[in-house]
Amino acid sequence: MTDNTPTFIDSHCHLPLIEDDGGTDAVVARAREAGVTHMLCVSVDLETYPGVAAAAARHADVSATVGVHPNTDEHAREPDVDTLLELAANPDVIAIGETGLDYFRSDGDLDWQRARFRTHIRAARECRKPLVIHCREAAPDLIAIMREEHAGEAGGVMHCFVESWEVAEQALELGFYISLSGIVTFKNATALKEVARRVPRERLLIETDAPWLAPVPRRGKQNEPAYVRHTAEYLAQLRDEDLATLARATSDNFTRLFDR
Repeated sequence: MTDNTPTFIDSHCHLPLIEDDGGTDAVVARAREAGVTHMLCVSVDLETYPGVAAAAARHADVSATVGVHPNTDEHAREPDVDTLLELAANPDVIAIGETGLDYFRSDGDLDWQRARFRTHIRAARECRKPLVIHCREAAPDLIAIMREEHAGEAGGVMHCFVESWEVAEQALELGFYISLSGIVTFKNATALKEVARRVPRERLLIETDAPWLAPVPRRGKQNEPAYVRHTAEYLAQLRDEDLATLARATSDNFTRLFDR
């Protein structure tokens, strides 16, 4: 690979959930071949967190997060601030999350989900590690809680962003980055494409959210970090930017946000 070849960082993936006969080692190897220099392996619950931590311990180009996804069953092991802080002391853990609110997949009284989100923000502020935030059909409550809990003191990223430009503006005002997944390559993602054009280059990240949401031309297949290149190529064209410039900017943004 020459010095002029674009390289990429996958800012959000779930390596232990990718099914491959060669295991995580094979997935990581393919990512390297595709020019992916780093992957952030994201935790969704405390029960499977050890697998996330193990992937980061095994591979120098993989980092980890610790957190409990908002859709993880309310009866699963619930994190408290002390538990998150203890696990975040692992030097391979560079962020708190995936956390946030999701009213699309959950219904009924969701006070437990909002309380869980507040716990993650408080832990992130205390350990001074950024937040990885998930939001789906819950933007007003999510932004309100971020403001009430001073989430901007920790900073972080709105991962797999699918909300409106107005929501993006509010997140940017709080100091957060916007990460775009393969969804932006989908034909019907018209509003998201407009958001993608408007996000400042210095606040943009790219991700796969693998094993889900494979970008065009891999749509419908299992996603993996190697495919983040397709999203980067699409975004560069959408934003009328040189691919190498966009790749370098999103990698620099990741390094700056997560203090790598």
